[in-house]
Amino acid sequence: MGSAATSRRAAGLILAVLAAAGGLVACSTSSGGGGDQAGAAQGGTFTIWDPYPQYDNGSDWVKLLDKCGAQAGVSVKRTGFDTSDLTNKVLLAAQQGNAPDVLVVDNPVVSTLAEGGILTTTAENKLDTSAIAPNLLAAGQRGGKTYGVPIGANTLALYYNKKVLAKAGVDIASVKDWTSLTAALQKVKAAGKKGITFSAIGTEEGSFQFLPWFWGAGAQLTKLDSPEGVSAVTLWTDWLKKGYAPNSVINNTQTTSWQEFAAGDYAFAENGTWQLAGAKKAGLSYGIIPIPGRNGGTAPAPTGGEFVSIPVQKKTARYATSQKLVACLTSTDNSLTTTTTLSYVAPTAQVQAKQVAANPDLKVWVEAVKAAKGRTSDDLGTKYPKISEPMWGAVQAALSGAKSPQRAMADAQSTAANATR
Repeated sequence: MGSAATSRRAAGLILAVLAAAGGLVACSTSSGGGGDQAGAAQGGTFTIWDPYPQYDNGSDWVKLLDKCGAQAGVSVKRTGFDTSDLTNKVLLAAQQGNAPDVLVVDNPVVSTLAEGGILTTTAENKLDTSAIAPNLLAAGQRGGKTYGVPIGANTLALYYNKKVLAKAGVDIASVKDWTSLTAALQKVKAAGKKGITFSAIGTEEGSFQFLPWFWGAGAQLTKLDSPEGVSAVTLWTDWLKKGYAPNSVINNTQTTSWQEFAAGDYAFAENGTWQLAGAKKAGLSYGIIPIPGRNGGTAPAPTGGEFVSIPVQKKTARYATSQKLVACLTSTDNSLTTTTTLSYVAPTAQVQAKQVAANPDLKVWVEAVKAAKGRTSDDLGTKYPKISEPMWGAVQAALSGAKSPQRAMADAQSTAANATR
């Protein structure tokens, strides 16, 4: 992967990614990129970019970065960006031959950067991924190659309000598939309470929340208008028609959906690991179950979380030290600290067991992560965003009544097929 080829490929991706982010923005190259490119492979300064601007220099995360740097014999210059801003910065820095030494990036972005020739593979840098759960690793794979190591994962499940269910006479153990869940919602409404809230907004958040139902029906992203795919849209549409879910889901983000649930009147809410602290703070009497598949079992939910990758550098001698930094950040010894700090489920079974032992509330999340899959898995790579957008548009059209579920998904499939040819 030569740097000239990388620059050309990165240039081709920059405008598309920036436009998708909402318009062209001016980006400075003085925010930590490239590291000490003139320095020796050992010693000097190595740069790490991550999507965690909320963590300052006194945080456990930054302390771990410094610790890993010290063990590798270098100093670390770390910069935290918002997730979308980070992608833009990396694309521009790569075009200029000034990428960071180590990059922590949201897993769906890995395929985009890999296609642009911006990332090295784990094979090139001899990063050991043998202990990583295959379903989590798949989110960072493209064309049979792996482009980083997952630092952790989160996903979606169903929170439930114990008091609301008790008033409606619903035993949570009875909720095992779509039929029993819908029956529970019917009882809740009859008891004068509210059923289920989720996010169906016309953005990637809407697709993220829809995918467990879509995959849980047995549908594939390459065939949006399959009977299985249509059944998932029909489920949500029927819930709205019967008053089991509010019309607000059409505009709900995951945050506003959570706020509805936290008010205490809803029986269920589809949301993520990151809401655990909020559930406790709200004083809710809550429980959590995996999202059920149409005919039972745990539905595959999409994985959230980041990969730690090594971008292409002009000075390839730097890779040896970058490898040490990545190996340290993703090691079994440090994984428990990292995933606790970032509120993630660890990517290895060994550390997952330690997490559950320390916090039994994480058991259901570990189960959900084991069943989860990456949005860019199945070698979809950069095709995924071209499928996701018409999919969330179809969900919006069906929920608003503008189209039937069948017509909405047929139109979405046509759009996605044309975009991914």
